[in-house]
Amino acid sequence: MKQLRAGIIGATGMVGQRFIHLLADHPWFTVTAVAASPRSAGKTYAEAVEGRWVMPTALPSSVASLTVLNATDVDAVVAEVDFVFSAVDLDKAAIREIEDAYAKAECPVVSNNSAHRWTEDVPMVIPELNPEHFEVIAAQRERLGTTRGFVAVKPNCSIQPYMPVLHALADCGLEAVSVVTYQAISGAGKTFDSWPEMVDNVIPYIGGEEDKSEREPLRILGAVVDGRVVCAKEPVISAQCIRVPVSDGHMAAVSVRCHKKLPLDEIRERLANAGGLPQSLGLPSAPTPFVTLFDENDRPQTKLDRDIGNGMGVALGCLRTDAIFDFKLVALSHNTVRGAAGGAVLIAELLHAQGYLQA
Repeated sequence: MKQLRAGIIGATGMVGQRFIHLLADHPWFTVTAVAASPRSAGKTYAEAVEGRWVMPTALPSSVASLTVLNATDVDAVVAEVDFVFSAVDLDKAAIREIEDAYAKAECPVVSNNSAHRWTEDVPMVIPELNPEHFEVIAAQRERLGTTRGFVAVKPNCSIQPYMPVLHALADCGLEAVSVVTYQAISGAGKTFDSWPEMVDNVIPYIGGEEDKSEREPLRILGAVVDGRVVCAKEPVISAQCIRVPVSDGHMAAVSVRCHKKLPLDEIRERLANAGGLPQSLGLPSAPTPFVTLFDENDRPQTKLDRDIGNGMGVALGCLRTDAIFDFKLVALSHNTVRGAAGGAVLIAELLHAQGYLQA
């Protein structure tokens, strides 16, 4: 298979660095362009991230010498790539504008950002759960007047741990969900060195996260109708989002009630057998298994289990009955791998496998 040329816009931030890290030895994609703000443009990538490279491995030599382009110079970036990953750090209106500009320049965009998550003809996808939402790309291309260009996005990192649970039980008539997320500081683009206030501390509110955690699952559970994604009407979701002193890994304590009641053993079987198209196609970043269900009472644990499936898996445990809801459990996933750059890479792999991304 011929490798596709991938660009990263917003390449110097934490998520951009994670893209660099994950794509260093990718069998399908090679990074041929990195772009960022004007203050980084013109430097080599190594110079642009000097003193702030936070990935666990050394900066790949193949990218270190690339000259950072200005992310707003769309033509210069597009000339070097077949598609781009977007991790730009701008306000939502500016992100929509720049991502649309790349799409209209016939350059597909796979975005980590939230700006297009509520654009009706932009698919927001967890590849194992709702790949059929890619069908709206045809309507989006018609709207944009493109033949190759489009935007696809991944959902918020905070919903990744528990969406496999909701999807596995969607045919039971999901009625109500209560979720409390315990979110790592890397979700705010921080480390303990840059955010010492978080050491030995918990912040009981994260701006904007509750709304995303309550609304985005309904879009994932929705359906494509007449070229747009129509959200599911249920379940009602109540979310609280808490910042905790953990470097990486978002945990969620979830309680679920369904219209159709299932015994705990059947729920356990459904969760243990969760999987989807990425696993059946053997995509390079697809974790096998997608979900790991622990029987131990003290798992999953963030330090032990956030890297499960190379950070692309979901860990579940503490499954038991609930006095108010039907059942409750604890879920965990890596927020900057599955929840951010890795989730976008898996989307790109599935898009490529289905013919949406081509050289």
